Amino acid sequence: MTMKMSIGRALAAILLGAATISSFAAPVRATPLDDANAAAESGDYTKAVQLLRPLADRGDRDAQYNLGIMYFTGQGVPRDAAEAAKWFGKAAEQGQLNSEYNLGVMYERGLGLPQNDAEALKWYRKSAEQGHAPAQTNLGGLYDHGRSVPLDHTEALRWYRKAAEQGFAPAQFNLAAMYYNGQGVARDYAEGVNWCRKAAEQGFAMAQNYLGQMYVEGPSKDYAEAVKWFRKAADQGNADGELNLGLRYDNGEGVPQNYVEAMKWYRLAADHGKLGAVYGIALMYDNGKGVAQNYSEAANWYRKAAEKGFPPAESNLGLMYESGRGVPQNYAEAANWYRKAAEQGLPVAQNNLGNLYSGGRGVPLDRVHAYMWLSVAAARGQPDAEKNQQLVAKAMTPAEIAEAQKLVVEWKPAAEH
Repeated sequence: MTMKMSIGRALAAILLGAATISSFAAPVRATPLDDANAAAESGDYTKAVQLLRPLADRGDRDAQYNLGIMYFTGQGVPRDAAEAAKWFGKAAEQGQLNSEYNLGVMYERGLGLPQNDAEALKWYRKSAEQGHAPAQTNLGGLYDHGRSVPLDHTEALRWYRKAAEQGFAPAQFNLAAMYYNGQGVARDYAEGVNWCRKAAEQGFAMAQNYLGQMYVEGPSKDYAEAVKWFRKAADQGNADGELNLGLRYDNGEGVPQNYVEAMKWYRLAADHGKLGAVYGIALMYDNGKGVAQNYSEAANWYRKAAEKGFPPAESNLGLMYESGRGVPQNYAEAANWYRKAAEQGLPVAQNNLGNLYSGGRGVPLDRVHAYMWLSVAAARGQPDAEKNQQLVAKAMTPAEIAEAQKLVVEWKPAAEH
C-alpha cells in the first residue's frame, strides 16, 4: 500500500498546539508560600489549598496563580475551570507571567470563560513581550491563522523564532513548518529539516514523525532515517508515527518488508483513530498480506473508514459491492459509495461511477453523467477513463455531449464547495 501524506497540512495543523496550562511554580522568594508549595509537592493538596487561599485573598499574585492551578487540575478542590480563570485573572492583572499566559489559553480555548480570541491575543502578548516562550508560540499561532488579527505569516514567524531560539520544541516545530512551506520566509527545505530536528531531538513526537516524513517526501530521500524517526514517534504512541511506520513495513522502505509488522502498527494507529490505518488493515485482509485473506473482514474495515468519509475506503467498499466480494452484490450500494468518494475528488471512484451510469447498473442509464464523471476522472489522470469516455460519447448526441461538458466545467470536489 502507498499513501502520500501532506507535510504542509499536518505541520500547519499544530501551529496552535502549544496551548497548555503552565505548571505549579515555586515562589521567587522565601514566603509563607513555601509551606503551601511543600504541601503540594508532598501530595497534601487539601493543606496546600488551605494555605494558599488566605494568601491569595490578600492579593499575593503567586498564591493566586497557584490556587488557579489547583482549581484547573482539581487538586485539593473540585476541578473548576471558571474558578481557575478567576484566580489567573487576578494574578494576571498584577503582571504574573504564567497567569497572563494561562488566561490567554483559557480565552482561546473557551475554558471557564467565553471563547474570545481578542482577549487571548491581549494576554498572550503581555506574556510574550516578557519572553514567555509558550505565549510567544501561541501569539504566533494567532497571526498564522488570522485570528483576531490580520493573517500575517511574517509576524507569526517572528514570534515563533523568539520562542524557538529559547529551545521551546513546539515553536521549533512550527518554525520548521514555516520554512518548509515558505510562509513568511523564502522556502528553505534544509532549514525546515534543521528546526524540525531540534524539536525532534527533544522528544517532541509530532516533530519526530514529520522529520521522518521529510525524509520520505523531501528532496533528500532516506527511508532508513525516516524509519528511525517514525519509530521514535510511534514508541511514544503518536498515531501518525504508528501509521507511517506501518507503511514502511508494508512497502519495504527502510526496513525489510514485513506484513505482520505492518499490521501490528496499523492496528495501533487504528486504535488511535487514524483512518489511513483502518484502510490499511482493510487492504491487508483484502489482499491476504500479514493475515489470511478474508473479503468479509476487508469489507468490514473498509466500512469503518468509509463511514467516516475516507475516500479510498469509500471507493473500495463500492468495488466490494459491485463485485459481490465480501458482501452481497448490490450495484445501488456500489454507486452510493463510489459517489461519496467521487464527489471528494477520487479519480478511480469517478471512473467507476461513470461506468455504472453508462451501463445503467445501480443507477438509471445516464450517458450525460457517465460522460461527465469519466471526463473528470480522465482529467485527473485515471487510467482508462478517457477510453471509457470516448466509448460513451459514440452513443451520445452533440447536444448531450455539450450538456455533459457543461457539467464537467461546473464540477468541483465537495471540499471546495
